[in-house]
Amino acid sequence: MFRSLLFVPGSRPDRFEKALAAGADSICIDLEDAVPPQDKAAARAGVIGWLEANAESYPDCAIGVRMNGLDTLDGLRDIIAFSETATRPDFFMIPKASSHSALANFAQLLAIRSLDQKPVALWAVIETVAGLKNASDIAGTCGSRGGVLFGGADYSLAIGTGMDWEALFHARSTLATEARVTNGGLMDVPYLNVKDEEGLRAECVRVKALGFDGKACIHPSQVAIVNEVFSPSEAELDWAKRVIEAGLSQDNRAVLLDGKLLDIPVYLRAERILSKAGMI
Repeated sequence: MFRSLLFVPGSRPDRFEKALAAGADSICIDLEDAVPPQDKAAARAGVIGWLEANAESYPDCAIGVRMNGLDTLDGLRDIIAFSETATRPDFFMIPKASSHSALANFAQLLAIRSLDQKPVALWAVIETVAGLKNASDIAGTCGSRGGVLFGGADYSLAIGTGMDWEALFHARSTLATEARVTNGGLMDVPYLNVKDEEGLRAECVRVKALGFDGKACIHPSQVAIVNEVFSPSEAELDWAKRVIEAGLSQDNRAVLLDGKLLDIPVYLRAERILSKAGMI
């Protein structure tokens, strides 16, 4: 599961190394929104060339590519370009995912072309009303190796609101359940004010409380805060250790800890917290 995902423009290869050094769990080289139409061909070729030279050099940071929409000419050109090279990122991110069928077709193409290559995860950006309605099917297509990113900026435009918490609460809470049909990841939209550290932290805390695994970033300065919030706190780790110890002492039977009943779901939550911290 990613805590942080840092976007970097596909037309700025000079920033790739800086992004990789920011400490994010993953970076996503963006061929879509961050690249103007006249630069897309050059950016596509440049990204593939960079991946060919560097894709295996950063085992501690997953490297992905956000493609152009699958229903656009540039999206088709992306598919053809990546089908003609042996290079694969760790994941492809598909913008404006609105249905299961388009993603499933793309996943099938990847499987056919990747028989002798490393498997590639699939991430879908849900940023339309149709995408939210089909979130469960979309998440199921991405599976446990991929996940869903909430594209709050485009979604707010689609429904005619701002990006304040109340306006996007319904979409976030819907994704917190609908996107959990598999054990895939669930990431939140980037916080757009890169200078507002307290606002970023507060939104991360709220999103974490809903069940999101992490948050996308648009600037390296945001990564440390996102990683901190979405890492288990000392209090959470202490609680999880005590739950596991209490369960082991009672052969995982229902038991009281601090006056509260511990049963199987509570044990599983404790294990998940310890797993996020790499402790089990």
